Amino acid sequence: MKNEGLASRTVARPGLRRGASLWLLLATAMQVTALPGLALAAGASVKAEAPQLAVTPSAPVTSVPPEYDLPLAEKSGKATLILAGGCYWGMQAVFQHVKGVSNVTAGYAGGLKSTANYANVIGGGTGHAESVLIEYDPAQLTIGTLLQIYFFVAHDPTQLNRQGPDVGTQYRSTIFTDNVDEKRVAVAYMNQIDALKLLPHPIATKMRPLFPFHRAEGSQQNFVQNHPKQRYVLVNDLPKVARLKEAFPKLWREQPLRYEPEENKRSKLLPPPTLTQ
Repeated sequence: MKNEGLASRTVARPGLRRGASLWLLLATAMQVTALPGLALAAGASVKAEAPQLAVTPSAPVTSVPPEYDLPLAEKSGKATLILAGGCYWGMQAVFQHVKGVSNVTAGYAGGLKSTANYANVIGGGTGHAESVLIEYDPAQLTIGTLLQIYFFVAHDPTQLNRQGPDVGTQYRSTIFTDNVDEKRVAVAYMNQIDALKLLPHPIATKMRPLFPFHRAEGSQQNFVQNHPKQRYVLVNDLPKVARLKEAFPKLWREQPLRYEPEENKRSKLLPPPTLTQ
């Protein structure tokens, strides 16, 4: 695996790479502002090739909550939701800044365990979607609130099998759930958004049954936090984080969560070993 902190990320279509010379075009089209102190350096070198996008990414301008939603739980607990919306780097980074979320894991859903790894999935032939497993407190967040962030901040749900420069079914927009109530909220919300024409095009997000979720490699976790100055992150991911802070100030968590494997958490709870002489 290449050094993700330095190299661009290869995607399915030849010639398209994460962090390629589209960055100025994308920044203009999305009409978003990068986080303070992380602006692109003037005169930064770019690759000569400039592949054309079939669809230009667009940033939603009006965030409207769902008319139909589930109530907050009476007691704190842990609920989960699996969402796919393009590159999981940005998806993870956005939800790590949301109050009420306790953990966000980047991974792969929709394919076999044997091919659930970065090198295979980015080729587009494994059937996986880059996804995030969100763990949250249902007493603090509703499914509708999470979907509002998903549709209006975390990705562009109107793009089919792509997100901006990333092309292929591995970047599809999908909600994975077997929960009937969650399905009802999601379908009603998508119909509401389309009926009010809140987005420039109809929603392309699909509802799919819950597939096994395969955790991504350690190098793929907390990627935006670990590589905040990588060009792809600057252009595609940090603007989403900034948009979350602007659109949902009451839900904004200033210090983002960091993904940590469950086995690491458990090991911290164990008593220190007894030393024998």
